[in-house]
Amino acid sequence: MGRGIRVLFAVVSILVIAVSVSGIAAADDPTIDDHHPYFNEDEYQAFYTPPEPLPPGAPGDLIRTEPSRLVLEPSGALGMIMANGTRIMYRSNDARGKPVAVTGTYFEPHNPWPHPGPRPLIVYGPGTQGQGDQCAPSRQFNQGIHWAPYLDIAFNYEELFVATMVARGFAIVMTDYEGLGTPGLHTYVSRVSQGHAMLDAARAAKRLPGTSLKSDGPVAFWGYSQGGGAAASAAEMAQQYAPELGIVGTYAGAPPADLKALFPFADGSMLVGVVGYALNSVMTAYPEHEAAIRATLTPRGTDMLFKVQDQCVAETISKFMFRHLQPYFNQDIHQLVEQEPFKALFDEQKLGRSTPNAPVLINANRFDPLVPWAPAMQLGRDWCAQGADVEARTNEQPPFLNKAVINHALPMLVDGEPAMQWITDRFKGVPTAPNCGRF
Repeated sequence: MGRGIRVLFAVVSILVIAVSVSGIAAADDPTIDDHHPYFNEDEYQAFYTPPEPLPPGAPGDLIRTEPSRLVLEPSGALGMIMANGTRIMYRSNDARGKPVAVTGTYFEPHNPWPHPGPRPLIVYGPGTQGQGDQCAPSRQFNQGIHWAPYLDIAFNYEELFVATMVARGFAIVMTDYEGLGTPGLHTYVSRVSQGHAMLDAARAAKRLPGTSLKSDGPVAFWGYSQGGGAAASAAEMAQQYAPELGIVGTYAGAPPADLKALFPFADGSMLVGVVGYALNSVMTAYPEHEAAIRATLTPRGTDMLFKVQDQCVAETISKFMFRHLQPYFNQDIHQLVEQEPFKALFDEQKLGRSTPNAPVLINANRFDPLVPWAPAMQLGRDWCAQGADVEARTNEQPPFLNKAVINHALPMLVDGEPAMQWITDRFKGVPTAPNCGRF
């Protein structure tokens, strides 16, 4: 990691701590009306508003593009990512198969690909950014750090990996997912929607003129946490949805393979507010169930869902951290997840239903306090039973301040370099080392 990125990381860490401490006073109090966008939407309006109706076309077709400034922080003084950025809007499909416009960023590296064969493409699924439009990675790459009064702060932490990857010659396309940046609510951790967004981002990058990519060049999926789930979804949907893509591998770090299993882990944690993102997402994707879901919420729960829909993750942490879930619901939360419509909706999001058409690496921390290890390993076993080439690795980082989710965040960094080596080997054609039956 370069000196500029290390300095940036230290600065942002101090800012996030300061924001979190100051936010304790602005707890999830329904009497406090802080639901309003803090960012200047006007500067993004022209690009992020899709044409209505969408132009005719196929999934992955480009709708519009423009150059994208790539910086580590707003001034650019700490350096820029070693790539030419292009902001893209492309056609995809939502969870119901309805055409939607999705945005993202393509990174054309300055450095050549140092190994034999054409330059490879990594389709990057970002981790949890939030649910407000200002949180979209394609917007954050122009700023590095986003802030608006008084707690609306976002640090584009994915740029730490992107900067490393492009310096090594990987081309990258990072999706914003459905509704993050564009009109409508972000369908957070929606299995089908995220899988579509990833696969169609690969198609869009291949169709972008003026790049060093070849139409038949190799593709891999990458993601951690929310991004790990998106990468896993893309891997198992690829054969049916986008069989023309030359996929050689998928890295799925800490994939939320079974959303129902997350509830007891999220309860009382620093990231308990992501439950609000998920419920907003479900009601957006499946509006026929909205009334039944809202009927289970207390006024405090309704207020939480209303507020988090415009927040980035740092603000959600600062205002909802360490809260328990039960006060947000008027029924026992443990029984509720086993009742309809919750049970069917959770089952619909469960990963492992189809066979990936290329090798997969699953990484998970045995003591992950937010995204449980057991369902991630079960995902690998389900794929193995279907004949997939799976390598599962367990991080043994011991428990430490569990409700601060440290053991969810740190493995992203610890496991990142070995995962990049694994992805590089897939592009180089190195034989895999599956360990089905041994995890």
